[in-house]
Amino acid sequence: MDFKGYDLSNESEEIVPIGSLNHLSTKYESLDYEVIENELYREEEQKKGYRYVVQKDFSRWMTFFWIGVTIAFIGIIIFISIEIGTTFKFNMIKKYFDGCTEADCMVKPYFVALLLNLIPSLVGSCLIVYVEPMAKGSGIPAVKCFLNGIKVPRLIRLKTLVVKVIGVTCVALGGMWGGKEGPMIHAGSIVAAGVSQGKSTTFNKDLGALNFFREDHEKRDFVSGGAAAGIAAAFGAPVGGLLFSLEEGASFWNQALTWRTFFGSMVSMFTLHSVLSAYHGHPGDLTYKGLLNFGKFDDLSYHILDIPVFVLMGIVGGLTGALFCHLNLKLFIFRKRYVNKDWKKVLEVLIVCATTVTISFLLILFTSDCKKLGLDPTDHPIQFGCNDGEFNAMAALWFQLLEGTVRSLFHDTPDVFNTTTVVYFCICAYFITLWTYGVHFSGGVLIPGLCTGAAWGRLVGRAVFHFFPNTNIGIYSLIGAASQLGGITRMTISLTIILVEATGSITFGLPLMICLMTAKWVGDFFSESIYDTQIELSGMPLLAWDPPPLSSNIYANNLMTHPVITFKTKETVGNIVKILKRYSHNGFPVIEYVQNYELDEGKTKCYLRGLILRSQLIVLLENKVFDGPLTNYWDSVTMETFREDYPRYSSIEDIELLQNDLKLTIDLSRFMNPSPYIVQHTMSLPRVFKLFRAMGLRHIVVVNDSNEVAGIVTRKDLARYKVIRHMGKISVTELKFSSKMD
Repeated sequence: MDFKGYDLSNESEEIVPIGSLNHLSTKYESLDYEVIENELYREEEQKKGYRYVVQKDFSRWMTFFWIGVTIAFIGIIIFISIEIGTTFKFNMIKKYFDGCTEADCMVKPYFVALLLNLIPSLVGSCLIVYVEPMAKGSGIPAVKCFLNGIKVPRLIRLKTLVVKVIGVTCVALGGMWGGKEGPMIHAGSIVAAGVSQGKSTTFNKDLGALNFFREDHEKRDFVSGGAAAGIAAAFGAPVGGLLFSLEEGASFWNQALTWRTFFGSMVSMFTLHSVLSAYHGHPGDLTYKGLLNFGKFDDLSYHILDIPVFVLMGIVGGLTGALFCHLNLKLFIFRKRYVNKDWKKVLEVLIVCATTVTISFLLILFTSDCKKLGLDPTDHPIQFGCNDGEFNAMAALWFQLLEGTVRSLFHDTPDVFNTTTVVYFCICAYFITLWTYGVHFSGGVLIPGLCTGAAWGRLVGRAVFHFFPNTNIGIYSLIGAASQLGGITRMTISLTIILVEATGSITFGLPLMICLMTAKWVGDFFSESIYDTQIELSGMPLLAWDPPPLSSNIYANNLMTHPVITFKTKETVGNIVKILKRYSHNGFPVIEYVQNYELDEGKTKCYLRGLILRSQLIVLLENKVFDGPLTNYWDSVTMETFREDYPRYSSIEDIELLQNDLKLTIDLSRFMNPSPYIVQHTMSLPRVFKLFRAMGLRHIVVVNDSNEVAGIVTRKDLARYKVIRHMGKISVTELKFSSKMD
């Protein structure tokens, strides 16, 4: 395994303290982005012409088209399922609520709401815990790691997609504080990975098409576009989706990918708008928004004197976001210690669900905020405790989807909610979001974060309105929502454009960027973002954008792992099998021993001839590509032979070989990469890092002054140098490795 150093076998067995941010897990491997330019590849390239180039380019565009269409229909399924289910649920609750005029009749609607929320929450949680844990949460941290070059097990499988779709629907029906927008990014990534391969390993079906995309670097580009299309479907923001993939996801980018990603995002949004417009009785009306609709902001004029207020709101968002990340880390440690059984994980979801329902009912019971019908910002106004012709404003905040609650808080009418109502809601929303994020369900933090920020932003708006009656309170609610979510996730450019596209308010881009940049700077001063914290807790070896500062005194011979397991250009089958069973490494330098009597007095040296991957050796053993008197594989083995098993290659233990096969040899020179990336042992860490990061490499071979193999550098060797920035101080620490991280 390329993340487990050759000289760290003892250290890797160290038990990691719960909640440690200073360990890397050895269970994660890298993706092979580098093209293996061996003899088979060169022969295949010589047979191609410009017709092939045009065909492949056309296939890319068509693949992005179908990715966008598929993601849109998944979003449509989620939207319609949630709308039908929640309409039934809220109508039932409203029916029992409207019959209540006294506090003592709250019992019946309470238990009705509790039952209608607990059942879908139970189903969604059981799917995550017992069927596919990888579908937990939003999936954004894992997708970010995949695009960074890490192979995350089960991340982009069909079963994960099915559980994700059902799970996020159950979350919304269960009234849990988790948005469906984050999971749409994960769902889009899965769709892109599946559609681009032209086959399904789950159903063992191969369409025989798109074979030329069965490589990690091609799949990476499609997954980048799928994540962007997921954002476009969720927020109706194709440009925001493109910028999200660029800012938060993809580590490798090019101009052609920009156009294709934008095209896929536009197709996704167009398809979703077309179908949902027809579903709502307005066929051909493409103005219907995506899964999330914040409404229109008509009056968005702001004065230069408003800028200091927006900056202060950004500071508040950064502080509360940093506190959120810190408390969520403590909560993670608590869960690891005490919520460590499957039944406990399901029980916690049910407790969170029941607590959320109970808090909402208590707030409705003990607050009196009645407004006239006509101002109601909800499709299901509840009369409880109010006179005829009025509705309960607190109930309007709780008994609708979170997206609707955000839209209600963006309402520009000052008298829709009393100050007391918003204060109570804001406090409860913050801590419910904090408690909910991390439980075993499919839901993200994007909409809960916006909802919490919109609440305290509305309070700021009311304070400003007290002195300046012409103030649009909804503007401050929007700034508060952006500041809160920015403080939690540290998103800047992409979140600005997403909110601009979701609200249709292009003129308000500058204030949004100001508050988001402020929230990020303040939040980064105290803690890492919620996504980066989750990545560090999982031990994934994520490579930063830049090498550690002041690291030029660290050289390749300090980074590399050694001694290196190598193969000769002509290697026996028995030795290959023995090494593959004994070691779990994924890259092996291929060497050749040469004697030089003239210069070195007969000393034998091992010169580097190439690099071969574990997956290549597995395919060679499976197809018995051996040298022998009765074997002739030169015409039967092509690049397609290696693509057939991609991406799930067999294990060495599953390959059956005869005893006579072990005595034969394999000529690796035809299949190895004869020109791998190599560096001198004196190259500095920043130069190695930049080469590794820019090219998306998995291995870099280190050679000495005589071109002999001295060691090998992998992602693990670079990721172990972690830059820590906290409270204005900066330091670099060397992480430890463990194979026992959960």
